[in-house]
Amino acid sequence: MNSRCNAGQRPDIRNCLVSAALETGGTRRDFLYIATGAAGAVGAAGAVWPLVDQLAPNARERAAGGPVEIDISGIEEGQLVTIIWRGKPYFIRHLTANEVAAANDAKQDVFRDFAPADGRIASAKGGSEKWAIVAANCTHLGCVPTKVDTGFEGWVCPCHGSKFDVTGRVTKGPAPTNLPLPPYEFANDDLLIVGAKKAGA
Repeated sequence: MNSRCNAGQRPDIRNCLVSAALETGGTRRDFLYIATGAAGAVGAAGAVWPLVDQLAPNARERAAGGPVEIDISGIEEGQLVTIIWRGKPYFIRHLTANEVAAANDAKQDVFRDFAPADGRIASAKGGSEKWAIVAANCTHLGCVPTKVDTGFEGWVCPCHGSKFDVTGRVTKGPAPTNLPLPPYEFANDDLLIVGAKKAGA
């Protein structure tokens, strides 16, 4: 090997590489081809990486679309909490016995978009507590309805006056359909997972 690359001396790395290429039967031109190709590959990878990185969803985006776990053990009867899932608000309302009875007893002709109450009232397996889990955007223009505590009525839209019962079924106003139900499941009596597929669905 070239004396400039000997141990104990401070070698010039460029000369060492050229010397090594020459000693293995290559030429200076071969070395330049290899070095240029390697530099080009590194440059191309550096240019493409930001594009590839941008296309991949980040952790926050993955989390925003993933299921949301809610501890419902501290939500009292009659209480309403709002959660965010996929960037949109959803209501979780712990229904009272009177609210459940009013929803079940309501006449079909009261609703603009009738759906049976039992299909919109949720409960954990074997649990006696009843829940309404609905999207918190009016189906007319997307305003967030406010809670009403009158037994049968559950929400009223402050923008154009649409009214919904405690299960989110539309009764009056310009809203064309009921408040949508998100996919959800109960992990147990105290844990609700919004964004998870219902068991058997």
